[in-house]
Amino acid sequence: MNENSQLTLNMYQKNINAALKSLMSDKPYLREDVCEAMEYSLMAGGKRLRPILMMEFCRMCGGNAAEVLDISLSIELIHTFSLIHDDLPCMDDDDYRRGKPSCHKKFGEAIALLAGDALNTLAFEVISNAAIDEKISAQAAVMLTSVLSKAVGVNGMIGGQVIDLSAEGKQISLEQLDLLQQNKTGALIEAACVMGVILAGRYELISAAAEYANALGRAFQIVDDILDVTGSFEELGKPIGSDTQQQKSTYVTALGIDGAQAEADRLTQSALTVLKQFDDCEFLTDLTVDLLHRRS
Repeated sequence: MNENSQLTLNMYQKNINAALKSLMSDKPYLREDVCEAMEYSLMAGGKRLRPILMMEFCRMCGGNAAEVLDISLSIELIHTFSLIHDDLPCMDDDDYRRGKPSCHKKFGEAIALLAGDALNTLAFEVISNAAIDEKISAQAAVMLTSVLSKAVGVNGMIGGQVIDLSAEGKQISLEQLDLLQQNKTGALIEAACVMGVILAGRYELISAAAEYANALGRAFQIVDDILDVTGSFEELGKPIGSDTQQQKSTYVTALGIDGAQAEADRLTQSALTVLKQFDDCEFLTDLTVDLLHRRS
């Protein structure tokens, strides 16, 4: 990533982190525990990829990224809710996330479950408040809510998790694996890109944003699968080899490491080709390539 792109990435992450911290500043009496659990997981780190994608697509489509910062938090709230729930013993049963104890290890399963639920509902409160405060139109709020809620539900992230759970201990086809990851990982990434286009009012570019996101989301997941085999706890902040331990079908088990890497390369090139339809896409081009070669 070139110096200008790195500075842009740092700026986005700094602004998102500050806005998340501000959003979690209110901790109502007798509900402090769940608020602290929400903040703990939100502020544990992370790339902030999804809100960055939302703001950047808004900017590339002629909108003002800074003006939609608060709205972009909605998708990070959903993403964090999914991580809290994924780590629970009834799901992937992971004790660490981003180098720290998982939410349920720190606060207990009940509070972790409720913290995830609260982050889920807060995401839609953020969008509706933006309309109430006249930062966006009511029509835009309805469109954003529709896109995000579908990305979370049975035809999105939750549906993907269900397929993932049912596939444990089985070898599934590459077609089924694509469907699993398109829902579990790809749906939120697609929602982020499409929501950015909606915020800019460039509805004719929604299909291009979705096409880019579909390729990026699959490449992103393939790299995750490779890192689960080749990475380290220090790099990833979570135990390595958990996919193998849980007998999950991954792109590595389906294609081998070399085949998976080749497919990630191909998908990244597809994403970059679609990205050329958008103006001033240098930063997102750099970020897309950087995600392919990441080590965490």
